[in-house]
Amino acid sequence: MPGLHLTRTEENAAEIAALTADVLALGGERVGAAGALAALDRRLRRTFAPHPRLLGLKVSSAYTWETPDRRDQQWWPQGITTSAHTGIAAEHGHDVLATSWYAKPRGNVRAGSRISLVDVRRRRYDHVLLVLPTLNDGRPGLQPLRAHAGGIVWHGEHLHVAATGRGFFTCRTADLLRLPEHSPYETFGHRYVLPVRLAHRVGHPEGVERLRFSFFTLDRSGDQPSLLVGEYGSPRQTRRFARFALDATSGLPVLDESGRAVAEVDDRGVTRMQGVAVIGDDVRAGEVGGGTYFLTRSRGPKPGSAYVGRPGAFREHRWATPPGPEDLVWWPETGALWSVTEHPHLRWVFAMRPDSLR
Repeated sequence: MPGLHLTRTEENAAEIAALTADVLALGGERVGAAGALAALDRRLRRTFAPHPRLLGLKVSSAYTWETPDRRDQQWWPQGITTSAHTGIAAEHGHDVLATSWYAKPRGNVRAGSRISLVDVRRRRYDHVLLVLPTLNDGRPGLQPLRAHAGGIVWHGEHLHVAATGRGFFTCRTADLLRLPEHSPYETFGHRYVLPVRLAHRVGHPEGVERLRFSFFTLDRSGDQPSLLVGEYGSPRQTRRFARFALDATSGLPVLDESGRAVAEVDDRGVTRMQGVAVIGDDVRAGEVGGGTYFLTRSRGPKPGSAYVGRPGAFREHRWATPPGPEDLVWWPETGALWSVTEHPHLRWVFAMRPDSLR
């Protein structure tokens, strides 16, 4: 009997095709990620001379959002990833970041989740609403994707969005649509939407607790990239890492003969960890998951912690990050680990040099 595993749904191909055709007929465009990046219209502000008591002792650089996004009580930043090795640099001229947000309910309004495309070099960004495409009696539609989006991974043509106990959702970045100015679709003020292509659902054997996709990352420390998932957990909860091999052609989790992607599991995570990134080590070249792990941990209103090491042997750096650190990603082209914070008025996209944490 397989242990913790994933099963893949069918693609929403017909729904996305119908939605795309309708948007084009209304005067919108299918722009893809590169097209949206060319027209970012919000400004990212550099925070100079970070104060260690506020931004953390290990922060090397930090940026913040425009004032409405920095103060917003509805939308909360969560995940972060990079476009490295996706082909975006060839189209856009350089790689970028993407972050995720989830919306807290406001009365009966549940706006779901979104991503932000963040061009650090140009200091520009914009938001993209994540949606589930629908097709009823031949009529296309969309619904907001309701997921915590605690982590995101951009790998090749796919953007994966963590959905806690439901596994994760997968979008194709080429499907990104720019809506016309007067659109019949409810998008809560967003001019861009990205429809979900498919989902990966979590399965587990009897007696084993369901894996929580709290956050995840793309681990390139082995010969082949793998998807490394982590669980946020209190001292009474599981705090596992789960690793899924990725297919070299599709970039999606490898399925066995039964159509399942089976995880390798390690239960030696840190209490209340929020993000993980892995940097390869020459000593362990060729070993699956053979790199050094870096973790973030939130400590409420106080500056957060960063951890470095391997499962079972992590070393903590207290006061390393701003309050409320979330997901984490290694962006090799910048030589830095990047993260994002969630609390209103204390929201940054920030970098840490890995050498300062070793």
